[in-house]
Amino acid sequence: MKIKILAVGKLKERYLVDACKEYIKRISRFSKVEVEEIEEIRLYKDSPSYIEKVIEEESLKIMNLLNSNDYNILLDVEGEKFSSIEFSQFLKKKMDEGNSSYTFIIGGSYGVSDKLRNIVNQKISLSTLTFPHQLARVIVFEQIYRCFKILNNEIYHK
Repeated sequence: MKIKILAVGKLKERYLVDACKEYIKRISRFSKVEVEEIEEIRLYKDSPSYIEKVIEEESLKIMNLLNSNDYNILLDVEGEKFSSIEFSQFLKKKMDEGNSSYTFIIGGSYGVSDKLRNIVNQKISLSTLTFPHQLARVIVFEQIYRCFKILNNEIYHK
């Protein structure tokens, strides 16, 4: 099994880097883990048309890195909402269907294009709350780790 995180932006804060490293180490017991970072485009103009251009360019970079053999999951505020148990059941079902490689996509600060939204296999919402996209990476890793613990009937704090 392979888990890939495809994320716009580089983790800058040491505590986020450390948290991700810890979860990658924990997840690696269950799956190969890979992270690919896409350079975030700096916003030089605060106009809707320029923001749209940034969204389109970042989304195109993401689409160029997607593998059609992977089960591509976009983290999107309007995506399907799961509890941790429901998420583990969802992944178990996808594994049972023969999917063994998953890419979780974390867009940039301004989101992703509709074109990208329309080509992924699944859209998942982490919460109705808003999180910085760098923190979202830690949350995704934690939930993936929790999922593996649930699927393997191993104890993990609630």
